[in-house]
Amino acid sequence: QVQLVESGGGLVQAGGSLRLSCAASGRTFSSYSMGWFRRAPGKEREFVAFISKSGSGTSYSDSVKDRFTISRDNAKNTVYLQMNSLKPEDTAVYYCAASLYSTTFRGPYDYWGQGTQVTVSS
Repeated sequence: QVQLVESGGGLVQAGGSLRLSCAASGRTFSSYSMGWFRRAPGKEREFVAFISKSGSGTSYSDSVKDRFTISRDNAKNTVYLQMNSLKPEDTAVYYCAASLYSTTFRGPYDYWGQGTQVTVSS
């Protein structure tokens, strides 16, 4: 069992930055590939970023590529999402997720966090 807790969300002006964190419980964090997803008001959940178990492989959605960076610290059981050049359309609840078997962003994901709100004002 893995519990995921996101933090770092908040209100920021367009063009600003935020860093989200996702802390995982348990001693097997390095066994999971990790993903960030988001759900905007009235929209379906969408993929944002993915990182492999070792951190050597990453992938991003086209909408955030070159603005967001995913990273992980397996010693701290934490995955991060650095978000730069934020836009109002990035406003959403952001979720982290853990996948034991997947090697790509497609999942499936076994565990999900509760989410953290990111609001970008224009």
